[in-house]
Amino acid sequence: MPHIAVPVAVPGIRGLMAARPASGRRLSELAEQLLRAPSSLSVAERELIAAYVSYLNGTPYCTGSHTAAAAHAFGGDYALVRAVQRDPATAPVGERLRALLVIAGKVRGNAREVTEQDVAVARAAGRTTRRCMTRC
Repeated sequence: MPHIAVPVAVPGIRGLMAARPASGRRLSELAEQLLRAPSSLSVAERELIAAYVSYLNGTPYCTGSHTAAAAHAFGGDYALVRAVQRDPATAPVGERLRALLVIAGKVRGNAREVTEQDVAVARAAGRTTRRCMTRC
């Protein structure tokens, strides 16, 4: 028995947002900031991370929406998104994104599992990526 009456025809989190419009607007604004605001990560990279975490969470609606958004942002490359979801360690992504996927996977489970080494690897990869982007 649900605790919140959700419109039957509205799937996933959108149903909760429709049931509580004021809270839904705030959640939507937060998501917009996280996924679309200026950042050192591209929209495509952020959607790919969201698609991976949603996949790990086993949330079909969120997985589907972030998978579609990430694939679209990567020029329709669903194979890339699926490769990340299956195994980010072997997916064809750069070292910075791979390191961030490791951290995201740990944070969604137990953030205390993120180690100083995880952060150091991500920082080192980020420096390498930024340097290459400006000089290569």
